[in-house]
Amino acid sequence: MDKRASTDKMGASLVKQVRVRVPATSANLGAGFDCLGLALELYMDLTVEESEGEGLEITATGEGSGSVPLDERNAVYQAVRRAYARAGKTLGRLCLAIDSQIPLASGLGSSSAALVAGLTAGAELCGMGLDREEVLRQGVAVEGHPDNVAPCALGGIVIAALDGEEVAWARIEPPGDLAAVVAVPDFPLPTSKSRSVLPERIARRDAIFNAGRVGLLVAALQQGDYSLLRTGMQDRLHQPYRTVLVPGMEGVLT
Repeated sequence: MDKRASTDKMGASLVKQVRVRVPATSANLGAGFDCLGLALELYMDLTVEESEGEGLEITATGEGSGSVPLDERNAVYQAVRRAYARAGKTLGRLCLAIDSQIPLASGLGSSSAALVAGLTAGAELCGMGLDREEVLRQGVAVEGHPDNVAPCALGGIVIAALDGEEVAWARIEPPGDLAAVVAVPDFPLPTSKSRSVLPERIARRDAIFNAGRVGLLVAALQQGDYSLLRTGMQDRLHQPYRTVLVPGMEGVLT
């Protein structure tokens, strides 16, 4: 997550500008359901300008530009507005320019990117710049789970867990020779749909299966011991239930 801010005067109108870059993310890595994710080298670039007066103008280019709303329903704008409300500030006239390489509803954290970018930009414009931990805290409060928000805000590979209202996390610097290969389906798969197929309860043997494997996966990533990856990427909490939503997924997993 990178950010830059500047101020300029245009006639009698004071213009504040903030630029933010946030990465795509891949979460639910292997056995790390809802707790382990990594940042990818695909980005959303956001420029927000605030000037005196009222109004909203949004432009979008790149992935999903033809389908994202360009009004108050826009997810980035809603995150900016959330930051203003938290700071007790009144919105001026806003111009948002969104340029994204992140496919929508495809498992690459587009909603988390919009949330983190908007929260960060809004806080900067309010003069209340957030550190990455506070962005993480606020983002998780909205999303309800940290697996995409954490690597989006912190970069790298992040394992995170909710501890009351706090987020406990540890960041792993990705090994230099580790590359991610991402297969993106040619149809949208919203998070709400992918979560709807998951059971409310799981068997003890499946919980034990995942607990051991998420430890191996973290060790593999931290130590660069790729002999552990195949076992660590096995899962019984979400992957088996989601194969019905993605044709060919079962073959990839086996």
